[in-house]
Amino acid sequence: MEKEAALKLDVVALTDIGCKRTNNEDSFGYDLEAGIFAVCDGMGGMAAGETASGTAVKELIEEFCHQAASDSPREECLYRSILHANRQVFSLAKTSEELRGMGTTMVSACVDGRRMIIGNVGDSRAYFLRGGVCVQITNDHSFVAEQVRKGSMNAEEAGASPLQSLITRAIGTAESVEPDIFTGEVEPGDILLLTTDGLTRYADSKAIAGLILASPNLAAACQALIDTAKQHGAVDNVTCLLVQFLDEEAGQPPEEKAA
Repeated sequence: MEKEAALKLDVVALTDIGCKRTNNEDSFGYDLEAGIFAVCDGMGGMAAGETASGTAVKELIEEFCHQAASDSPREECLYRSILHANRQVFSLAKTSEELRGMGTTMVSACVDGRRMIIGNVGDSRAYFLRGGVCVQITNDHSFVAEQVRKGSMNAEEAGASPLQSLITRAIGTAESVEPDIFTGEVEPGDILLLTTDGLTRYADSKAIAGLILASPNLAAACQALIDTAKQHGAVDNVTCLLVQFLDEEAGQPPEEKAA
């Protein structure tokens, strides 16, 4: 059986400082040719948060491009690249008192033909949109999310909790880390969103789908998502990265799936 042709990728990413913060500790990056994408939300005093997130994105992408040159499965390449980024941030944090204790969330994705692989650490999320329906792929590594999964807290209580930002797993805060890895098939017209909690505390899957589908293109969709967070006060930085999978020959998704 002939292997299906790889899909063309369209990507747009935007980041915003939000309404309350004085600096932006979010970072994003991608290499379209290698098919690797990442969004990080840093934490730490002074400039440590942005140093952690920026370092993590850079190291992940560089290592993935190196790993992808081998014959290893893409899941392994992404997994090893996340571990590499963790080691680099952890090592950097030990070089000065100002950077000590810094860390970052990470949500990343790579593409292998018509397969999508997601890796995450922390509470930055990946969402997948197909046929007008948006679903959250990743599970938050956070205190409130774990309480919800255990049944000790409901979604409404989690949303009102002062501990929303307390994450239980991060890049760079320990010598080793265990990322979650998810895989799935993609079709023309599918859209992937990688985003920080600066958006997701204000918009659920249904709201995200509505904003993306009402937008004429990915750039407008990214801006609409950020504007929604800001309209609700955006107490944190907001970053959105959208990837759309397009038919290589047509260059467009099927008509019924067009946003």
